[in-house]
Amino acid sequence: MTATKTARSSAGIRPRRKAAPGQSALLIHHILVLLPRVQKLLAAWRVEAERCPDPVLRQMALASLEHKAFHCQGGAVFASLAPGYEKTLLRIIVAYQILCDYLDNLCDRAGSTDGQAFRHLHNSLLTALTPGSACGDYYLFYPYKEDGGYISQLVAECQTQIETLPNYWRVQERLWELANWYSELQVRKHLDPEIREEQLISWASQQASRYPGVRWQEFAAATGSTLAIFALLGLACREELDDASMHRTWQAYFPWICGLHILLDYFIDREEDRQSGDLNFTFYYRDEGEMLERLKFFVCQAHDCAASMPNRAFHITVVEGLLGLYLSDAKIAAQSYQDLAQSLLNCSGQRAVNTYRICRMVRKVL
Repeated sequence: MTATKTARSSAGIRPRRKAAPGQSALLIHHILVLLPRVQKLLAAWRVEAERCPDPVLRQMALASLEHKAFHCQGGAVFASLAPGYEKTLLRIIVAYQILCDYLDNLCDRAGSTDGQAFRHLHNSLLTALTPGSACGDYYLFYPYKEDGGYISQLVAECQTQIETLPNYWRVQERLWELANWYSELQVRKHLDPEIREEQLISWASQQASRYPGVRWQEFAAATGSTLAIFALLGLACREELDDASMHRTWQAYFPWICGLHILLDYFIDREEDRQSGDLNFTFYYRDEGEMLERLKFFVCQAHDCAASMPNRAFHITVVEGLLGLYLSDAKIAAQSYQDLAQSLLNCSGQRAVNTYRICRMVRKVL
C-alpha cells in the first residue's frame, strides 16, 4: 500500500480547526470512565508482575508498569470505538500494551544485545494476535527465564478476548503486518550500537520507499506505535466491516498518526537518550528547526487524515490527545522545550491547546 499524500512544507501553516461534534463527550468518557478502569487493570497486572520468580524479570515487569502506564492510559481511548465491546477491547489494549512495554524493557534495560533473543521474545506479540496459537519458550535465548508465566498470561488474555470480536478475521492479516514491523524495529534498535544503525537504516529505508515523502527514521518511528493495531481492533468489533473502512483507517494511522505518536515520544526523551546513549530518531534531523518542521508536517497530515474519516470526532481527538499527552510531560520543561511545544500546539489549533491543559490537570491526580 502507498500513502495518498506526499510531503509539503508546514512553513506558514495557520490551521483553522473547528471542534468535531462529540469530542468533549469523548474526553469526559475517557477521563471519568476509561481511566479508572485502566488503573484497576494495571493494579491486577502489577500483582502478577510481583510474582515473577526471577528478580531481574520482576524488576523489568514492575518498572514498565510504573514508568509506562501512560501508554495504556492513552491507548484506552480506542475502547470508545466499540461501545458494545468496550470492556473487552480495553482488556486487550491494556494487556497488549503491557506486553510491548515489558518486552521493550527486556531489550533495553537488562544488558543484552542479542538479536536472536529479542526476536524470540517478540514472537509473543504475534501469538497474542493469533487465538488458538500455543505459547512458546520466549526466553529461550535470553539470559533470564523464570517469569512465573507473566508473558503467557498476557498473551492468553489477548487471545481470549480477541476470540469474542465478531470481525477479527477481517483485520488479522493487517495486525500481523504491524506486529511484524514493530518486532523488526525492536530487534534492530536494541542491537549492539556498532551495528544497530546500519541494520536499522537499511531495513527502514527499503520499507519507507512505499511511502513517498516519509523519511526512513519517520517510517521506523511509525512502526513503533501500537495505535494502528488498536484502531483496527476497534473495527473488528463491528458486526459488518467493509474493505474501505479498513483501508481508510490504515492510511490515516500508518504512517501519519502512528508516526506523530512516536516522534513525539522521542521528542520528549531527547536529553534522556542523549545522556544514556540510546537511539533517538529525532537525532537524525539536521537541527531543532528541521525537527520542528517535520513534526508540524506530521501534525498536519495526521489532522487531514483524521478529518476525512467517517468517525472524525474520535480520530481528531486522538491526534489532539497525542499532542496534549506528550507535550504536557514534565520532560518538556526540563529540556526548556516550552516554545517548541507551544508551536506544535498552535499548529494543531485551539482544541489541542485545551486538551493539553486538561492533560496537565489529569497528570496531577494520576
